Amino acid sequence: MPTISCRAGLHRKAYHGTVLVILSRVNEVVFPRGADGRRSSSDFGRAVVADALRVTDPTAAEAAERERDWRKGYLAHFRSLVQAGLGNGYDTAAAGLESVHRRMLVSRDGTDIALDDVFTGNAQPPASFTITGNGKAERELLIPYGKEVLQGDSLYRQLDAWVSRGIIEQSCAEMVREVADHPDWLDLSDQRLVVLGAGAELGPLPAVLAWGGTVVGIDLPRPQLWERVVETARRGAGTLIAPGTSVSDAGIDLLTGLPEAAQWLLGIEGRLILGDYVYAPGAVYPRLSAAVDALGVHLVRERPETALAFLATPTDTFAVPENVVEQATQRYRDRSVQARVAQRVSGGRLLEQHFPDHTDLRFADSADPGIADSLVPQQGPNYALAKRIQRWRASVARRAGTPVSFSVAPPTATRSVTNNRLLAAAYAGAHLFGIEVFAPATSNRLMAALLVHQLRRPRSASPQAWRDEASGAAHGGLWRVGYLPRTALGLAAVRGLPAAFASSR
Repeated sequence: MPTISCRAGLHRKAYHGTVLVILSRVNEVVFPRGADGRRSSSDFGRAVVADALRVTDPTAAEAAERERDWRKGYLAHFRSLVQAGLGNGYDTAAAGLESVHRRMLVSRDGTDIALDDVFTGNAQPPASFTITGNGKAERELLIPYGKEVLQGDSLYRQLDAWVSRGIIEQSCAEMVREVADHPDWLDLSDQRLVVLGAGAELGPLPAVLAWGGTVVGIDLPRPQLWERVVETARRGAGTLIAPGTSVSDAGIDLLTGLPEAAQWLLGIEGRLILGDYVYAPGAVYPRLSAAVDALGVHLVRERPETALAFLATPTDTFAVPENVVEQATQRYRDRSVQARVAQRVSGGRLLEQHFPDHTDLRFADSADPGIADSLVPQQGPNYALAKRIQRWRASVARRAGTPVSFSVAPPTATRSVTNNRLLAAAYAGAHLFGIEVFAPATSNRLMAALLVHQLRRPRSASPQAWRDEASGAAHGGLWRVGYLPRTALGLAAVRGLPAAFASSR
């Protein structure tokens, strides 16, 4: 039977009943107030993007500041962030992060204080409870895929197939192969992997517990969520450490409990790997992303051996190597008669070429990068900014010498995606454009394997930040599709609507 233990003597009462409401008023991460007194996510996002652009492209910064309709016009400015950072993306990233930390605030007892000042004071950490699983540790890399489990030769063949179809990059396949060739790497019991967003479908919690490792989990105080997380731990072979005394009071809301979370994590023995797998809808997401970033900065300052881990969304804008551009361009040239007709009928609004002309992006020591623009308007500027904060931190931290795991994850049919009818339909029809949408179980193990590789084989920062972001990407084909993905979204949704409707029934 699995064992459950609780560390006594700490003040878990602060997370129970009405006191939780009091805490949410005391330390809440909030946007700054504008001249009209409102806290606006659009004003915040516009200002941060402009600040990030200003260090390398003042003209682009001014264009962002002048953008009146941020919710619709943000796409061009997030693309500008990548273009402006081609020569030295580290300066852009550092400026963006400085702006986030300077502008984002914490409401404490009705008074706004600086985000980084939230860790001042005498916060009391919650108690801890531990779940030890009774499963047998997996000693080989196993990746569920469809009706089979990939391992050994079948895994190697599938990796080759994904590379040949442009679903993952060759560097990704090489990383996963090396992990499979070194199964002893899977045992992360020598680390303390902190999974912020313990219940996240793409988080590494299930994989690491299956391998016998120790996971420190933090997520919202929701008993139903924690019942699922604890059941996963019981089936595994590792150890789960969680804040609280049991499932009924487990969890910390990072928007209101940053000081308590920091104190609790600093009390965990062993080398911490702080993994950012959080998600929240709408304007809450950039607040949460900034909160997690502040937590990471604080932990690295207090315990410099701390490592950081992130998953990047494939529906973003990235600089990509020349071979990606070449394959996508050839696919566009080989497009079907039906595609050409759709382009003409739509006046060029549908199936726009992904890389129409990237020669203006050449610079001295590059391999002619192109801009793979997979931003999806339906996800909105708040989602884009939240994910960009994570990318910025990965770049800045790696350059400063902090071990970092950063990987572009494939499009995955998670609950948050399938709850959006348009995205669910588009994902169902994406295969018609050479894009593979992964099942959560497949993405989970694949990305966990990349995490292991980057922990066992940490790499130094490249001269250009974009190269680090492109390494090991598993973008599902979005980079190498011949069309600008969002101009194919509508057609994919139309074709995929019957399948999406059937799966939702």
